[in-house]
Amino acid sequence: MALVHKLLNGTYILRKCPKPSAAMCPFLGIRFADYCSSSLQKTTAPSKTSPQRKTGGGLQGHHQKEVALDITSPEEELEVSFDKAIRDEIKDHFRHLKDEIVNHWIGPEGRPLHEVLLEQAKVVWQFRGKEDLDKWIVTSDKTIGGRSEVFLKMGKNNQSALLYGTLSSEAPQDGESSQSGYCALISRIPRGSFARKRSYDWSQFNSLYLRVRGDGRPWMVNIREDTYLIQKKNQMYCYFMFTRGGPYWQEVKIPFSKFFFSNQGRIRDVQGKLLLDKISSIGFTLADKVDGPFFLEIDFIGVFTDPAHIEEFAYENSPELSPGLFK
Repeated sequence: MALVHKLLNGTYILRKCPKPSAAMCPFLGIRFADYCSSSLQKTTAPSKTSPQRKTGGGLQGHHQKEVALDITSPEEELEVSFDKAIRDEIKDHFRHLKDEIVNHWIGPEGRPLHEVLLEQAKVVWQFRGKEDLDKWIVTSDKTIGGRSEVFLKMGKNNQSALLYGTLSSEAPQDGESSQSGYCALISRIPRGSFARKRSYDWSQFNSLYLRVRGDGRPWMVNIREDTYLIQKKNQMYCYFMFTRGGPYWQEVKIPFSKFFFSNQGRIRDVQGKLLLDKISSIGFTLADKVDGPFFLEIDFIGVFTDPAHIEEFAYENSPELSPGLFK
């Protein structure tokens, strides 16, 4: 209720905003900025305005859009209802909150509990349209001044996602970095009502299941746990996925017990199990130091239970090797 009170009290300030954007209203998000921008377009006469000019943001999860309008007649007044935009945004969040509460009583994701307990396999991500691509972000060493490039688009017949680009291990000319050359695909953290962070619960499964088609390069599969501690933002669990190359699809099955713990790209001496009930995201990283083009086509990413796999953890946890676990 405090959030609703804050939003409603802020309408007086928003009335004085000449053009709404996600940067001006960070607590409402991109959707509110797009809503207000569309309202500006509708209230402007078509004969006195020029075409829209859209500018996109980066690919690091802070993707923002702004619409610029050239108004030739300053005498014409724009009538924009910010109160209605705020009310609609609040109603939409409360609608999502209601669905989450109802689904919680019915079962996980709104399904009966007995169906979830008997489930042996589950598709978490698949690529059948642009809305599926919006759940992912791509990044490369360009963020530190490198020359690698990476792109993501829909595959043939909209039945897969194609990750492609060029890897370059040339170090940036900044006088600080001595190594470079990586490209990555990372899933966005799921969000609930009022932009609350959510996580995936894979505790009833024991293996990761992918259907991919690559060019023979090795990829690092990274899984992150949900955490609110900034000290753990660089911690993840990793394992290698080797693609065959060629025109044929391959099914990759990686037990969760094989994932090893790393921090800032370094394998830690103290290893521990991956907590499968608090998964925030999954990613794929290419950093094999082989300059040149690459591609990775993904059909779907899922989890399943392999009854033949009984291993709980693949790495030793003796007091000599991992003293931190036995304090």
